[in-house]
Amino acid sequence: MKSSIITAEQHVIASDHRPVKGRGALSNLQGRFEHQLREAFDDGWADGRNDGRDRPEDEMPAPQTQITEEIARSILTRNQSPDIPFNVSLNPYRGCEHGCVYCFARPTHSYLELSPGLDFETRLFAKINAAELLRRELASPSWRPEGIALGVNTDAYQPCERKLGITRQVLEVMEECGQPVGLITKSALIERDIDILAAMAKKRQVTVTITITSLDHALSRKLEPRAASPTRRLKTVARLAAAGIPVGVNVAPIIPFITDQDFEQVLYAAAEAGASAAGYIVLRLPWEVNPLFQQWLQTHFPDRTERVMGRLRDMRGGKDYDASYGTRMRGEGIWAELIRQRYEIAMRTCGLASRQQDYAELDSSGFTRPRYIPAAPAKTDGSPHQQDMF
Repeated sequence: MKSSIITAEQHVIASDHRPVKGRGALSNLQGRFEHQLREAFDDGWADGRNDGRDRPEDEMPAPQTQITEEIARSILTRNQSPDIPFNVSLNPYRGCEHGCVYCFARPTHSYLELSPGLDFETRLFAKINAAELLRRELASPSWRPEGIALGVNTDAYQPCERKLGITRQVLEVMEECGQPVGLITKSALIERDIDILAAMAKKRQVTVTITITSLDHALSRKLEPRAASPTRRLKTVARLAAAGIPVGVNVAPIIPFITDQDFEQVLYAAAEAGASAAGYIVLRLPWEVNPLFQQWLQTHFPDRTERVMGRLRDMRGGKDYDASYGTRMRGEGIWAELIRQRYEIAMRTCGLASRQQDYAELDSSGFTRPRYIPAAPAKTDGSPHQQDMF
C-alpha cells in the first residue's frame, strides 16, 4: 500500500464542533486503536475566520479528499450475521466521501489508526486490484455461487468511482461469469452501469437497493452531504425500474424526531417511482459513531438532542446502542413496535415487498467458473492520488 501524506488541514479538530463545509462529521475524533493522542488547539489560522476567504463565521474549511491506491490481498468478506440477507460482500473502497454522519462503517477506519470522523470521509483507499481478486475467488473450486453484496461498508458508487471505475470492472467480471450480485447505493452514478445491470436482470442475477433517508433536501444535505439528493435518487429508482432492473429502497436510518415523522412518504414516493421492495433500519450508534452523531446532533438540532437520545435509549434497553442480533437493526420496545406497524401499513398500501427477499430470489444456476491468470504486480509511483472536492 502506498505511503500516506497527511496535510495540516486534515488534522484540524473542531473543538467547538462547527460544521465543516461539505462534510458530515464535525471532528477528527480519536479512533480507539490510535497510538498517538491529539488535542485540539485553536491558533486562529485554520478555523476559517482569519484565512481571508469568504466563509461563514460558523463554518470550518473543507478538508481535501485524499485517495490512496491499495493492492488488496483479498476481496470477499464473509459474515454469519442472522439479521442481514447475504453471506458474502465486496467493498471496492475503504472510507466513503458521501460523509453520512450516521454511517455504521465509520469505526472500521480505526483499524487503520485513522479517525472514524473526517478521516473516514477524506482519506480513502481504493482497491485497484478488486476485479482481479474477484476473478481469482470465482475461479477457485471452493467457490459455491451465491449472491454477493456489493458496496455494503462503503458506497461502491461514491464520487471517486467516476474516475477509477473499480466497481464497473467488478461488475464486468460478474456479468461474464453469471455471478449474482446485490448492490446498495445512494449515488446516481449507478445509472452509468445500466447496460450491465439490465443484461444481468434478464437472467435474474441482480438486484439494486437505493437508500433514501428523507425527502427533505435541507436535512439530507446535513446528514449525507455528498450523496445524491433525495429527488435525484428517486429518478435513479425510476430509470433502473424502466430498464427492467429489480430495484428497492432502504429507508435508513430512521432517526427519532429527525426522520421518523414522515418515513412513510419515502415509501410512497419510491413505489410511485417504480420500486418493488423496501426495508428500513433504525439508527445504529456503534463505537465511535455514537460521539460523532451526538456532536452533529448538538450542532444542528440542539433543541432535540435529549429527546432523540432518550428515544433511542428507550429502543435500546436503556443504552445508546445494543449490538444484539435480532434487535440491532430495528430496536425493541413500544416505540420500535410502533415504527414496525407504521412500516407494514405503508408497505401494504404501496404494494411493496420486503427487501429481505431480494438475495433469496437471485439465480445462480447460470454461473460459469472463469479462467484465472494472475496479473503482473501493479506498479505505483509511491504517492497517493489527491482530489480537491469542495
